[in-house]
Amino acid sequence: MRDLLVYVADGNMAEAVGGLLDRDQAHLVIGCAPFTFDSRTDIKVAKGQNDPGVYTRADALMQPYAGEYARAVVVMDEEWEGSPGAAAIVERLRAHLTAAGWPPERALALVVSPEADVWLWSDSPHTATALGWASWDALRPALEEEGFLVPEQKKPSRPKEAAEWALGKGPKRIPRSSKLYRQVSGKVSVKRCEDDARSVFINQLRTWFPAEGACRSRPSPAPGCVVTADASTVGRTGPVRARRRSAWRSSRAAWTD
Repeated sequence: MRDLLVYVADGNMAEAVGGLLDRDQAHLVIGCAPFTFDSRTDIKVAKGQNDPGVYTRADALMQPYAGEYARAVVVMDEEWEGSPGAAAIVERLRAHLTAAGWPPERALALVVSPEADVWLWSDSPHTATALGWASWDALRPALEEEGFLVPEQKKPSRPKEAAEWALGKGPKRIPRSSKLYRQVSGKVSVKRCEDDARSVFINQLRTWFPAEGACRSRPSPAPGCVVTADASTVGRTGPVRARRRSAWRSSRAAWTD
């Protein structure tokens, strides 16, 4: 049985999740123990269903996979025609997950507000370059001038419209593509994450796959904390110190962009 199924409403969200979980040593980026995951097989897209279909019949759509996966996450947007709002969607999705075969302790319902495009946005340079701009310092004033951002705000209130404008008006005029979501999600530090749904997802992975001795609140291990070794190796010298330095460099690189 595989560790994790992620069931999403559309290709944009599939690429966003894949970008995060397909990173090199993704468990160090997230702050959890390693787990088996391959976005090519473990992310399922509700093709032809989109958000309304997932909301209505996620139990039937996901039930065929219940015998293959120990845990399941279902992700969809809050904003779509006829949406009852985030709270009602989460309640419905939780019921679907239980009916499909995953009890609450092995299931997670995520609603992204207002939509998947919010995962494109951060004040990271990776967001700006993915959207065709030289830097965030170049993109931000332009967004403010167009009314997409106000001072002290890091994410546009209308993320989809802001992304479409930035792509069309930027120096490179990059065409809109699902690959943009993977590009950004695969590079932006989780420390820059200010989206509630993404934070809940990351924290749930830490709960499901706890890293023994991991120092999750810091970009680098505290003294005596060896991220890549089990507890029996803590305090040893020689090769463990080399592994500690390697793990520290990897986790530091993942946290600082």
